[in-house]
Amino acid sequence: MDRGNASVAVEVCRGHPGGMEGDADIARTAALFADPARVRVLLALADGRALAASVLAAEARLSAQGVSAHLAKLRAAGLVVAEKSGRHRFYRLAGPDPAELLETLARFSPAQPVTSLKEGTRAEALRTARTCYDHLAGRLGVAVTAALLSRGALAGASDTLRRPGDRISAPLREHPYTLGPSAASVFDALGVDLDAVAAGRRPLLKFCLDWSEQRHHLAGALGAAVATRFVDAGWVRRRGEAQRALRLTPEGARALAARLGLADLAA
Repeated sequence: MDRGNASVAVEVCRGHPGGMEGDADIARTAALFADPARVRVLLALADGRALAASVLAAEARLSAQGVSAHLAKLRAAGLVVAEKSGRHRFYRLAGPDPAELLETLARFSPAQPVTSLKEGTRAEALRTARTCYDHLAGRLGVAVTAALLSRGALAGASDTLRRPGDRISAPLREHPYTLGPSAASVFDALGVDLDAVAAGRRPLLKFCLDWSEQRHHLAGALGAAVATRFVDAGWVRRRGEAQRALRLTPEGARALAARLGLADLAA
């Protein structure tokens, strides 16, 4: 470019500042998470299901008008989408990214004080077993992921990829997992069709650093397929309509003991 053309280019940029973009407005997005009621709405949706506004209002302890105002802000920010079914409208997270954002914020957030037996029971249930968008989390999710690694269904150095000085809650600098040599047989024993899952468009292997366990649980298409299989087989059941907490059933405990060697999960 000659000196004359360079001058023209500079003048065009100066004359049209609207065509340029600056840094991401993190504060604007973060402000959406500054309201406790709005966070409760997001947490109720964090397992990927679509819920009615009335269910979300009860979960967030809001009036119908109050939850509608929060949902409007979340929809405008692209965190929540609405779906119509007949005369009713249901809301869900706009994909796995908002759920991952919630999980990341949880890792950096102090625990809320427990002031009642009900709150303590619920907190313990979430730490024991829960969904993180559409995959397993909590002690159950971490235990299943560890068993998949030990049985050769997954391979990788998930506990050694951190560099000296990295916080345990910092994202890893490379993907920690690949399919292991026993992947086909182990997932077949669980009732997961590995070829069918791999044929989808969604990334097969992802992971989350579990906020309560500070260890990894399997996510991505394979993590979702495992969670779906557990629910369909009756190995886990949801504890409530709007709760992410899961309960391992006696059938599930026996199945995971036989298939993954997780003999102590029933406790």
